[in-house]
Amino acid sequence: MSDNQFLTCEVRTIDGRSLAVLVAAPKDFASGSRGFFGTAKIEIGGKRHQAQIQLIEIGSKARAAEAADE
Repeated sequence: MSDNQFLTCEVRTIDGRSLAVLVAAPKDFASGSRGFFGTAKIEIGGKRHQAQIQLIEIGSKARAAEAADE
């Protein structure tokens, strides 16, 4: 996977109606892990909500620490 690849994440109702699409950008987290993160404001039932998504690559923190030791 390329480091500059963005992901799109769709929020849907249980019956499949699309409510919103969030874009998740690559991110290096303060913890040392890496992954993707995105936020959006979405409307559900006439009320606005703030949504966020975060995907963390499992084991990326350990690999980052090993690379720093070299």
